[in-house]
Parts: sequence; structure tokens; C-alpha cells
Amino acid sequence: MDFSLSEEHQMIQQAARDFAQNELLPEVIERDDAQRFPTEQIKKLGELGFMGMMVGTEYNGSGMDTLSYVIAMEELSKIDASASVVVSVNNSLVCYGLETYGTEAQKQKYLTRLASGEIIGAFCLSEPEAGSDATSQKTTAIDKGDHYILNGTKNWITNGSSAEVYLVIAQTDREKGHRGINALIVEKGMPGFEIGPKENKLGIRGSDTHSLNFNDVEVPKENRIGEDGFGFKFAMKTLAGGRIGIAAQALGIAAGAYELALKYSKERKAFGTEISNHQAIAFKLADMHTQIEAARHMVYKAAWDKDNGHNYDLSGAMAKLYASQVAMETTVEAVQIHGGNGFVKDYHVERLMRDAKITQIYEGTSEIQKIVISRSVLKD
Repeated sequence: MDFSLSEEHQMIQQAARDFAQNELLPEVIERDDAQRFPTEQIKKLGELGFMGMMVGTEYNGSGMDTLSYVIAMEELSKIDASASVVVSVNNSLVCYGLETYGTEAQKQKYLTRLASGEIIGAFCLSEPEAGSDATSQKTTAIDKGDHYILNGTKNWITNGSSAEVYLVIAQTDREKGHRGINALIVEKGMPGFEIGPKENKLGIRGSDTHSLNFNDVEVPKENRIGEDGFGFKFAMKTLAGGRIGIAAQALGIAAGAYELALKYSKERKAFGTEISNHQAIAFKLADMHTQIEAARHMVYKAAWDKDNGHNYDLSGAMAKLYASQVAMETTVEAVQIHGGNGFVKDYHVERLMRDAKITQIYEGTSEIQKIVISRSVLKD
């Protein structure tokens, strides 16, 4: 086993770190306050190749591996999880889904623009009554021969108003259960497609999360991904990779909070010395560092499994479960180390604590990850 990063991976890490410090850090608090989407920053990330990192160069992607992607996600998430979740959805869910399961025509029409960052995409699975229970789709796509008629509502959709391309999971034949579900490519501006109000969220407030309404939207048959009835399998396969991206985001949030707490502990004095010299603080830092390092190895292992063609359902679920737990615990301790300063926005850690919570919820709650993990270990 070799735990060192290659020269290429180190370069990607440094590039992402520099971008986070120079482009994301300025006004990140203001964007959070105003719930303002990081439009210019996402455009620059596209120009640098971060929006289609794992897509082949023939489709305008960067042709990198999953490890490169999670390294970049960690660095971006240390500073701005609202920006990194846009990168995650576009890479892990939209680009991956299209490149792996789309037709050549779909790739040429949509993937080439998504991978270059010219446009961004959204993944539409969750509904008011179908979050963790993804089989209970109420959105319908009625087969009309050469097209589908799409009706229903999707909610909690990341990039809800900023996307141009939406991958929508819908029920075509309810009698077939999950085998009657399809995945359709829907474009912004199609008649009957309406974007609902923006959600006022606890964290990742710069990310635009919306409900989407589909009212007799006519979707061409050529916009279906895969064979008839492939939609549920498509969603589950795509989400398995998405969990690795969110695990990397959680890792980055935790690492960012830890770095701020470590720096603060060496500057803040109490009882005549820097607070890092007090065992109560030093032991907190020791626990944080240990947990983050363990989470990092789990995230990298899941990425390695994916890159080497191994089944990554288990390693991805474990990485997301643990990294999100570490993100929550670490950010709470980072606020505690900052004391009263940690409770105000200027020191960033309160925002990281708010951002951490969603990593235990989206792209499969922690409870769902435990179902995936338990089924895997009991099967063995």
C-alpha cells in the first residue's frame, strides 16, 4: 500500500486549495448571509476543469480519476460547501450518469457542455413523499409513443434554478414498481416546467435549492436514459458514486473547521498562556485530528475502489456515514474552542457547523447508509 499522493494529485490539491483561498474565501460570509449563488466562482471552476473532472477528454472533461475529484472536493469544502456541492452534483450525479448510461447523442448534446462548465445540471429524485423511500415516486412519465408526458413535483433539488439540464426520475408503469421507473433528461424552458421558490436553509445557503413542478411537460423519447424501466437502477448506481463526493465534502468541512480551531488555539490566550497549552483544548485537537485522518482514509479508499473497478457500494456508504459524523462533531468542537467568537460569523466556524449537518441528510441519510452497510455485512 502506498499512502502518498502522486505528483499529479498534489498539483490538483494545490490548485483547488489556491482557488478556495483566492476565489471562494472572499465574500463567502456575505454569500451565505444573502443566500447568493456563487455564479462567477462556478464559471471559473468550469474554466479550470473542475466541473467535469472524471469525464473523458473526448466529451470536454478533464479525464481525471475519482481520487483527484475527492481531493479537490475536500479543499473546496474547507472554505465553501455551497460551491463544492455544485461541483459534486455536476460531477458525481449528472456528468457521471450521462457518461456511463447515456447514448452518444445525449453525450454530444448535453455532456460536452456540462463537463466544460458551460452549463450545470441537477439530479431530481426526491419528492415530498419520496425521500429515503425512492421507490415511492409520485411523479409520472406517461408513455405517448415518441414522447413522455411528465407530471409531478420534485423537492430539495440542488442547482434548482441555476441548472440548464435536469435528470428527472419518474414512474411510467406503477404496476411494475421500481422496474417501471424511468430517468428523463429535461431542459430548462420546456413548456410546463416551473421552478418553485428557493428554500431558506440552515446551511449551504449559497447553494440554490428549489422545488420543481412539472405540468404536462412533453419530453422526447430520445431523452430517456437507458432502456425502459432502467430509471430506479440508474438513480441507485449514480447515487452510490455521489456518496463518495459528499463524503469528501464532509471531510473538507471537518478539516476546514479543524484548521481554524488549531490556528485560533495558538493565538488565543487564557490564564496566562495560549489555550492550546491547556490539556482540555489539546485533547480536543487530538481527537479532531485523529477522526479527520480516519475519515480521509475511508474517503480515499472508496475513491480507490471506484477507480479500480471494485464494488464501492459498501466503502462509499461507510465513508459518507463516518465522514459526515466527523464533520458534525468536529465543527461543534471548533465552535467550542473559539468560545464566544465561534458563535459569530466573522470566524467562519459557525457557518461550517451549519453546513456540516446536511452531509448527514442528502444523497442518502446516515440511516440509509447504515441499511446499505448492514445488508452488505449480513450478506457476507
